[in-house]
Amino acid sequence: MRSISRLLSIVLMLVGTQRLAAADRPNILFIIADDQSFQTIGALGYTDIETPNLDRLVKRGTTFTQARNMGSFHQAVCVASRAMLMTGRSLWRASALYELADQERQAGRLWPQRMEHQGYATYFTGKWHVTTDVARVFNQTKGLRAGMPKETAAGYNRPLPGQPDLWSPDDPKFGGYWEGGRHWSETLADDVIEFFGRTKQSKQPFFLYAAFNAPHDPRQSPRACLDRYPLQRIAVPKSFLPVYPYLEQIGCGTDKRDEKTAPFPRTEQIVKVHRQEYYAIITHMDAQIGRILDALDQSGQADHTWIMFTADHGLAVGQHGLMGKQNMYEHSLRVPFIITGPDAPRDVRLDTPIYLQDAMATALAIAGAPLDPEIEFQSLLPLLRGEPPAVARHAMYGAFLDLQRAVVHDGWKLIHYPKAGVNRLYHLASDSEELHDLANDPAQAERIRTLGRQLRRLQQELADPLDLAAQFPND
Repeated sequence: MRSISRLLSIVLMLVGTQRLAAADRPNILFIIADDQSFQTIGALGYTDIETPNLDRLVKRGTTFTQARNMGSFHQAVCVASRAMLMTGRSLWRASALYELADQERQAGRLWPQRMEHQGYATYFTGKWHVTTDVARVFNQTKGLRAGMPKETAAGYNRPLPGQPDLWSPDDPKFGGYWEGGRHWSETLADDVIEFFGRTKQSKQPFFLYAAFNAPHDPRQSPRACLDRYPLQRIAVPKSFLPVYPYLEQIGCGTDKRDEKTAPFPRTEQIVKVHRQEYYAIITHMDAQIGRILDALDQSGQADHTWIMFTADHGLAVGQHGLMGKQNMYEHSLRVPFIITGPDAPRDVRLDTPIYLQDAMATALAIAGAPLDPEIEFQSLLPLLRGEPPAVARHAMYGAFLDLQRAVVHDGWKLIHYPKAGVNRLYHLASDSEELHDLANDPAQAERIRTLGRQLRRLQQELADPLDLAAQFPND
């Protein structure tokens, strides 16, 4: 049966390619950041941060304010996020394919290969972090980067209270993002701009995947960016905690590298320093995005190009006593997601829940490709047209290894820690920063049971292997 389904999808793909062979297909520019929370775009008003070029995209297009990553089957959340992007499979099915990425590549089923089937020239620059050879997936590649800049000991477990901080984010001697006197984000923008220059006379549409490493740690940027954020400007998060409870049981212990970026216990000063450097590297990346947008405008291709901007997941940076993304809080699950294009409404914000991996299905829909049953994410084009989605998402799912689960439904979020035997319950509609855990309120017992059953239904739909029947029985 599966072979028949696969044959049918191939036939549909070929028919779609022929149908669109003479069509005037638009270009697609996909820009993805690493570790950027939804809270870090100035125009959206969550944080005092300067992002004039991302603000420019917000005004030019539609912002999905409830975009989430589904979670991770890997300690490095970016690995799972990108596996879902490339395969179009949901978290646990993408996990099953993680070590089989070469098999998917050979079958021509990865995202850029599907774009190539539609006649697109495909180009990649930046962070790859998928288990297959990127040069055999895209037509052209340049400036390939590792999952993160090489760790420099001085940049971690800092600043130590009462001791001098030996780290300087703007000093090239520490390496990391600094390579040959140039910052990785600047080099990525150079690569994209060079591509625009080479292809501006081409009649072939392009799919350009630009993957910044920023703002992943070590968070380095020029002194001018750091100076924009003196510590007195940095607000301590309302959810600040010196130490988050249950660290070991949820996989965020003191030995985990994201949490080791700052000392334990956290202090307000430590959190301010890390947020200063986080905002600075985002502002620096924003400037490079500005260079890319200017070059696209100057190439004469802007009016014929769709742009999607997002991140692979968010980051805590001191919220709830956490530094990383290996958690189910909004700051780590939710990401920015902006789409601009010939038919995208301008300066519009939609609160319809989406997954960031919907970017893949959206790009394929723009290219005229059929969405075969293997692709579990959805095109956002109906939402941009004011139409209902193909399948309404009544609840959103989140997971981290076998250590954390979450479900968001009707303004509420339930987080469950299986090894700790702990629930956390937040009313997001009135408590967006997740400050008030209501799980121990007897009045919420039935709500927890209802959300637990909803979580189990999502687990079944998404092939989640973790059995929660004892915690959330159906009756």
